[in-house]
Amino acid sequence: MAGPESGSALAAPQDDIAQLPVRNQPLLVFGIMTASLLQVLDVTICNVAIPHMQSSLGASPDTVSWILTSYIIASAVAMPITGWLADRIGSRRLFIMSVALFVIASMLCGVAQNLEEMVLFRALQGVGGAFIAPLSQSSLLDTTRPSRQPQMIALWGMGVMIGPILGPVLGGYLTQLLNWRWVFFVNVPVGALSLAILYAKLPGHPIRRRKFDMFGFAMIGLALASLQLLLDRGHVVDWFTSPETWLYAGLAISCAWAAAIHLATAKEPLFDRRLFTNINFSIAMVFMVFVGVSMFAVIALMPPMLQQLFGYDVIDTGLVLMPRGVGVLLAMQISGQLLRRGVDARWLVTLGFLVVAGSLHLMTGWSLAVDSTHFIATGLMQGLGIGLVFLPLNATAFSTLPPQLRTDGASLLNLMRSVGSSVGISMVITMAARGLQTNHEELAAHITPELASTMDISALDRFQQYGEAALTLANAEVTRQAAMIAYLNDFALMKWLCLGAIPLVLLMRKSPRYGG
Repeated sequence: MAGPESGSALAAPQDDIAQLPVRNQPLLVFGIMTASLLQVLDVTICNVAIPHMQSSLGASPDTVSWILTSYIIASAVAMPITGWLADRIGSRRLFIMSVALFVIASMLCGVAQNLEEMVLFRALQGVGGAFIAPLSQSSLLDTTRPSRQPQMIALWGMGVMIGPILGPVLGGYLTQLLNWRWVFFVNVPVGALSLAILYAKLPGHPIRRRKFDMFGFAMIGLALASLQLLLDRGHVVDWFTSPETWLYAGLAISCAWAAAIHLATAKEPLFDRRLFTNINFSIAMVFMVFVGVSMFAVIALMPPMLQQLFGYDVIDTGLVLMPRGVGVLLAMQISGQLLRRGVDARWLVTLGFLVVAGSLHLMTGWSLAVDSTHFIATGLMQGLGIGLVFLPLNATAFSTLPPQLRTDGASLLNLMRSVGSSVGISMVITMAARGLQTNHEELAAHITPELASTMDISALDRFQQYGEAALTLANAEVTRQAAMIAYLNDFALMKWLCLGAIPLVLLMRKSPRYGG
């Protein structure tokens, strides 16, 4: 077990003191969580407003996607330098500047008059949001005594998990009630409140001179940008049938390889190598990729399935998915208490993945006849599993990290989760689209002349437009069934990924106990 000087969890009652004690911590926590929730919400809140933006900004279906892509790429490229910037200008100053940039960029997005302006302002918003996620996590840990850190991780994780669920609902409500610009304007007053609290209450670390690793940053940034472009553009250009995707893939692989070699050999790399020699933190990074791929991809699949196949509107979709957030909240509170009582985090992570896999197994048995109770029950179950994974994983990752490595560590964990989420979402969407085509062909092949004569479909041409309408309805039903099968196949894949991640638990070491 690491000693207190290495940033371990509570070892003795007299050591149970926050690294950066503050007065009125609940107010500071509110300010930090408000900023964090805004950043997480903004990843998905504007998705439902994209069709309205397209007509207003004069964009085409292909170019309007850059409103989302520019934010994701800018955030992914900027996030790795969070730790260096926090040391160079101070974590307090960086956090306040990040929230200010996010709020200003949100206001600019709301007044954008064309696609070029919107893409530029969304990129600025992505840069501001990139620093908010890791700084909010490390700030909560720094201002909380070790025995209460699991509860703070639970609170922060709840915002991360619930944000993607609330985003489309809030975005749809604002778009319907007002217009799409309020999807961005809503960030301004809320962000200003968070900014005022942070300015008044947020403490900061002393500035530490640290050389900037330009080559390492360039290689990591190029690798992440190329990967994101590959994932976003792949389905548009039919993946590796196009030279464009090969270019992105080649850049991503070569730059990632160069970054790994440089990180292992450079005198002063962008990330402290102690992060990667800490076995629990390294395994947590790998787990975060699985969390992003398997769990966040499912969250992305559910809204289009409910709206396109079951006829739910945006508001009803959000209400049906809400129990997933309730499950996350309950499980994080339970797992936090269990960690404080000395339960091994490895058992909780294993149980969490098993619960998520079980919920996905139930989802593979769905049909177009299921009702909302199935969505609510499996969503609640899945939320419980996610909560059991997320909190113990983060607590274990940070329990033996020195405090000065927390910001870098938080940026890496958030980056791995973001990369996993992008990979997972792109993978399941591509599988769903291809599965729809394949399943439609297979189902349509069963409508043979013999079946047609039995159903008297062959006689429909006598009724002219009415016969054509009937055939159109029949084709639509085949399409619905084919799409449902494609979604079920995606759920099955996510289930096996969750089960495949469990053996990684064997590589983790037991983390120190959190006292109370």
